[in-house]
Amino acid sequence: MSTDAVAVIGFLALFSLMLLRVPVGMAMGLVGVTGYSYLAGAGPALKLVGQTSMRTVTDYTFGVIPMFMLMGAFVSISGVSKELFRAANSCIGHLRGGLGMATVVACGGFAAISGSSVATAATFSGVAYPEMRRYGYPKPFATGVIAAGGTLGAMLPPSTVLAVYAILTEQDIGKLFMAGIVPGLLAIAMYVLTIVVIVMVKPDLLPAGEHKPWRERVKGLQDVWAPLVLFIFVIGGLYGGYFTPTEAGGVGACGAFLLGVVRGRLSLAQIREALLQATRTSAAVFTVLIGALLFGYFLTITQTPQKLTESLTGLGLGNYGVLALIMLMYLVLGCLMDAMAMIILTVPIIYPVILHLGFDPIWFGIIIVMTVELGLISPPVGMNVFVIKSVIPDVSFSTIYKGVLPFVAADLIRLVILIAFPIIALWLPSRMG
Repeated sequence: MSTDAVAVIGFLALFSLMLLRVPVGMAMGLVGVTGYSYLAGAGPALKLVGQTSMRTVTDYTFGVIPMFMLMGAFVSISGVSKELFRAANSCIGHLRGGLGMATVVACGGFAAISGSSVATAATFSGVAYPEMRRYGYPKPFATGVIAAGGTLGAMLPPSTVLAVYAILTEQDIGKLFMAGIVPGLLAIAMYVLTIVVIVMVKPDLLPAGEHKPWRERVKGLQDVWAPLVLFIFVIGGLYGGYFTPTEAGGVGACGAFLLGVVRGRLSLAQIREALLQATRTSAAVFTVLIGALLFGYFLTITQTPQKLTESLTGLGLGNYGVLALIMLMYLVLGCLMDAMAMIILTVPIIYPVILHLGFDPIWFGIIIVMTVELGLISPPVGMNVFVIKSVIPDVSFSTIYKGVLPFVAADLIRLVILIAFPIIALWLPSRMG
């Protein structure tokens, strides 16, 4: 059997296993090892399993994942989300649609220290949704703005998705984190602008909140000093070259722990819960990574990436035509697959094409993550939508999707802007020490 036929059968087997709800990491590892053993022999394939697993869990660079996971767990459990929402609400909640804007801003702040889109969506479903409903915000808007705000965790550092992309493509994790800051801030600005447009088009749809006195506004801002200091310290250290990404993760986890303890926000039971939560999530990510690496070896031996590069570049579409085709593929996959699975499955295949076309790999990483963000809120399988549904069971999927559509449109415009102006993503990494 030819290597092309083996590769096609491998992909069909992988998607079949995923449809049967086999965990993505397990499915990729199983197909990768089976295909590799068919082409190179069972001995080398089994040896590859041991070497890949050991190298992945002991590699110093990969330590960035559990460290930032632990930082996010400490931050989430210590109640920082409520402080961020309270501060944003006290400043802009009195405006028409202000609670929605406050939710977006607070989601951005929480995402910047938790690094998880799913955690951000789940947390603010419990924090912001009841407050918006209390003031009479429609269910579609209230859930839609939380779903959209939750996607910021995929872009703003420390993003787990960006870290995994960096590991798969052997790029500098610190530079990718820096590259996500300006596009992430642009996302916050465009989401807020979307709410402003909704208010202008339908003035009666979104009510105004309670007008807070200046004393309460100042108090609300004072409460966010801890997460602000933590973010500036970790990201500033990365930007200045004082920390490696793994060291920054360690410093961030330690800082989040100390701030939680000093402020009386972390009990022994909560510390144990944070450690268990970070361990479970990290183990899941490492399982997927190991499976992806094994599948990657199978792809390499079948020369699938090289053949795909030749096929796409031979279509005569030009560099940006091929890029548009790739983005279209990601938009479709994003509606059907989990964000992390999509990144891990496709990057080893697509990355050689991007290098051949001469695009910057750091910039392309940001483009991919923006597309992943769209997948998190796009039907029929938007992960953030499912998370919100699990936290707020009395809201239907159609209600959430209806509310999220204006923010999907804003994301598509942002994607076009970033493709047209790569400097938006590359300016900060180019100035790193």
